[in-house]
Amino acid sequence: MDGTLVDTEPYWMAAETALVESFGGSWSHEQALQLVGNGLIDSAVILQNAGVDMEADAIISLLTDGVQEALRVQGVPFRPGARELLLDLKSAGIMTGLVTMSLRRMALSVVELIEFDAFDIVVAGDDVSNPKPHPEPYLHAASLLEVDIVDTLVIEDSPTGLRAGLASGAVTLGVPHIVSLDHVGAHELWPTLQDRTAADLVELFDRKAMTGATR
Repeated sequence: MDGTLVDTEPYWMAAETALVESFGGSWSHEQALQLVGNGLIDSAVILQNAGVDMEADAIISLLTDGVQEALRVQGVPFRPGARELLLDLKSAGIMTGLVTMSLRRMALSVVELIEFDAFDIVVAGDDVSNPKPHPEPYLHAASLLEVDIVDTLVIEDSPTGLRAGLASGAVTLGVPHIVSLDHVGAHELWPTLQDRTAADLVELFDRKAMTGATR
């Protein structure tokens, strides 16, 4: 979700900075990049190590509140082509699932702002025991969709997310945003989802599936 569907990373980074500074610490852009695509507990531990004297669950809740408030005030900045691609997938009758490490309440608040039923299922960070890069989030999504993971295609913007998709056995597409995805091992990299269609994803999946998804 964050960075692939919507450009909320700046909201997360602002919330992290405010939190660390409230405990007298400092939070650099480079430190913030460590959290991109991470599971929430892993991110909370990094923030604790930066001086935030709070329980992990409290950190997660506070950051989520901050980002949700930013979304309410500043709006939802959808990534180029993402909403249009979802609509085309819906029109083509292709099932879609949102797999995010954000809390479910955060994910649903974003999904509710899409003017059509974009996703058949949502898997959030508090729905799984093992966060990305573990494959559990994607395997759980495939189970909810009642499909074999090898019949799915994952779209990710972070190395952590890509590794989760690859470990699950899905064909995995990287669309870089804030961090580089070079040398992570994605089956393919696209610079943007702008002007991409369901047919493009089907062609990519068929081509990689035919070759055993070799990278």
